[in-house]
Amino acid sequence: MPSSDFAAGRAGPARRSPRPYRAARARRRRARRRATLAVLSVAAAGLLGLAAAILPPRFGPADPDGARLSGAGAVASPDPTPTAAPTPTPTGTPTPGPPPLRLTGSFPATGSGSFAFAAGQGRVAGRAGPLRRYRVAVEKGAGEEVAGFVAAVERALGDPGSWPASRRLRLQRVPDGAGHDFTIYLATAGTAGEMCAAGGVNIRIDGRPYTSCRATGKVIINLERWRRSVDHFVEARVPLDTYRDYVINHEVGHELGNGHERCPGRGRPAPVMMQQTLFLDGCVANPWPYLDGRRYTGPAL
Repeated sequence: MPSSDFAAGRAGPARRSPRPYRAARARRRRARRRATLAVLSVAAAGLLGLAAAILPPRFGPADPDGARLSGAGAVASPDPTPTAAPTPTPTGTPTPGPPPLRLTGSFPATGSGSFAFAAGQGRVAGRAGPLRRYRVAVEKGAGEEVAGFVAAVERALGDPGSWPASRRLRLQRVPDGAGHDFTIYLATAGTAGEMCAAGGVNIRIDGRPYTSCRATGKVIINLERWRRSVDHFVEARVPLDTYRDYVINHEVGHELGNGHERCPGRGRPAPVMMQQTLFLDGCVANPWPYLDGRRYTGPAL
């Protein structure tokens, strides 16, 4: 037997290479890993969905449309687009308008001739001199409140420019029934005309009662002038309150013994005892007998 055949018989069948088996095992391991990853992915997705359903809204995914979970998982409507708040209108104290020059509206030309007197007692105006007491009364049916007229009278006579600035007298309002030196009346034009005529004073201009007057113990203020002032004051834009201060101080000045005066010069203040209801003669309206603490006068009429 040839030696070559004898050698082959002892070695037995030829052995296969190990490489194909290793490749197969690697393929199987990769397949198992892919399958495992797929299972894990599915499980993870399920867990995330369950968490989204049961966790509170703040742990849920963001909603790009602005919706929020509310209640038991219900979807609330998206918040409306915010709008700018309107600018608030200022609510401070309104700026007062210019003072009136005269009052509008109707008022009686004549009245009952009977008067309502102010109650109570006012403060003393002035620091020295004898005390002069006065009452205040408003004609019934004149359409004016007693309290309003009282306030105007006390404002005029209590001002630092009024008669008590002389330090030679003091003034105080007292009620009806108390001892008094004179009375300040607010009367309709018809009643004022009768009262002034009874005291010897004619207040008629062009046939109708026009001005105010003083009769003995009586200062009589014409309601028409009290409400309407006079044309030359209105044209000069003099406030109605300035005219009221003037007419009270003028007529009380007569009661205190002062006579009429004239304008001391164009552009200068009119003396309070000048007949400013009738004219200014180039002077400037002035309601006070004292200016800067000194008695202000003009030439005697």
